[in-house]
Parts: sequence; C-alpha cells; structure tokens
Amino acid sequence: METISWNDFEKVELRVGTVLEVADFPGARKPAYKLKVDFGDLGIKWSSAQITRHYTKEELPGSQIVGVVNFPKKQIANFMSEFLVTGFADENGDIVLTRVDKHVPNGSKLV
Repeated sequence: METISWNDFEKVELRVGTVLEVADFPGARKPAYKLKVDFGDLGIKWSSAQITRHYTKEELPGSQIVGVVNFPKKQIANFMSEFLVTGFADENGDIVLTRVDKHVPNGSKLV
C-alpha cells in the first residue's frame, strides 16, 4: 500500500447524494443499474453500479450514497457515467454500497 499525504486525500471529492431514480442497464457487460443521484449544489448526476446482487431497484431511491464527483466523465457502453459510486466487495466480490446511517445534506464532503 502506498502512503499518501493529507493534501492528496483532500483532492478526492467524496460527496454524499440521495438516489432519485434507478434504472436497468441492459448495455452493461455485467449486471448493473443506472443511478440518478442528487448531490445538492453540485447538481444531479448519473452513474452505473454493479450492485444488482445486493439491491433491488425499488429499495434504493431515497437512500444516501457516497460518490467521487471529481473524476472525468467515463463512457460505459452507451452511457456516460458522471461520478464513481463507492462500495466494498463482499466475500464473493459483489459490491455493497457506501452509505450514511443518518441523513446529511446532499453534497456534503467526507471529512
């Protein structure tokens, strides 16, 4: 593991946002959803996430997730991802979302 400085960490914009909408993503190579997330003053952004093993489309709206919002946009199949959804791999390699357990304002930065 490489050691980074505090200044390096401060460059990463880890922000919280509320999931507004979840859609199937049939064009993805692995099963995934498209997520529409409200990041407050940073705006509404879309991303894809390979989280179909642990989450249904119906349970995600209203939950707050953590995303990296200062990466450049990335094309995934026919879709432009505007932020990176964060999570942890379980023992099978399936992603568990990084979420907050108490509501905080959309766009709040991880400190």
